[in-house]
Amino acid sequence: MPRVRVPATTANLGPGFDALGLALNLYDYISVEEAPGLEITVRGEGEGSIPRGPENIAYRAVRAVYARVGREAPGFRITFDNSIPVARGLGSSAAAVVGGLVGANALLGCPLGEEELVSLAAELEGHPDNVVPALVGGLVVAALNGRQVYYQRLEPPEGLCLQVAVPHFSLSTRVSRGVLPSMVSVEDAVFNLSRTALLIAAAQVGNLELMGKAMEDRLHQPYRLPLVPGMARVFAAAMEAGALAVTLSGSGPTVIAYCRGSCPRVGEAMKKAFQKHGVDCQIKELQPCREGATLC
Repeated sequence: MPRVRVPATTANLGPGFDALGLALNLYDYISVEEAPGLEITVRGEGEGSIPRGPENIAYRAVRAVYARVGREAPGFRITFDNSIPVARGLGSSAAAVVGGLVGANALLGCPLGEEELVSLAAELEGHPDNVVPALVGGLVVAALNGRQVYYQRLEPPEGLCLQVAVPHFSLSTRVSRGVLPSMVSVEDAVFNLSRTALLIAAAQVGNLELMGKAMEDRLHQPYRLPLVPGMARVFAAAMEAGALAVTLSGSGPTVIAYCRGSCPRVGEAMKKAFQKHGVDCQIKELQPCREGATLC
């Protein structure tokens, strides 16, 4: 019975909307085996909310692998042992997709290669910024060309540490995307393009200070401010406490502060700022994960 360890991910990293993703050392474990009917067990995060029927995204991923290789899908037993918070912007759905794909592929003797799994994952998830780093680990730049995914994995810079503030409320990607404008100015587009390019260049040479300066955004975070109470103040508190940069993680509501080495005072500052706006949150100190989904 294949058991897959899948890392959490954070998408966008500020300016790289739908293009950048980073794997984190927080994991879900997903087991897949053939069985009569459909049996889904969830332990840990999402125990009371993750669907246990045919709509389950990991089950859909398993069936997609069987369909891709021309095999009839029998029944399945899928077990989740989750540590990634659900609907918080840390790639929980991407982890489920990737876990289902890698687990099913292992059941069948690994007929699909990495690129085929990436393509299936992006098709199921709708965009590649979370699923690709969940599959391959590290820092990933990804772009869609129709149904094809172009991507490049980079090694995360040494010394980068993340203080992660996870509010005790969920925010669906659909709602968070719904507040974004359909058109933006050329000025804002150039602002983000230049910073995304600078962010990747700085990461490649390990310049954390320059990387932090490049993590500004005008395309999505300003429009999502009303969805996360106290978000602007949380950003300011983290910077005042010594963070290199602060971003919304994916579509939120999780906020991530990027630091040089361990910096618990930054996490505590974010927690206090959230509390002043009536929001309880959990603080996690995480590091980039260099490994993607692995069989264990």
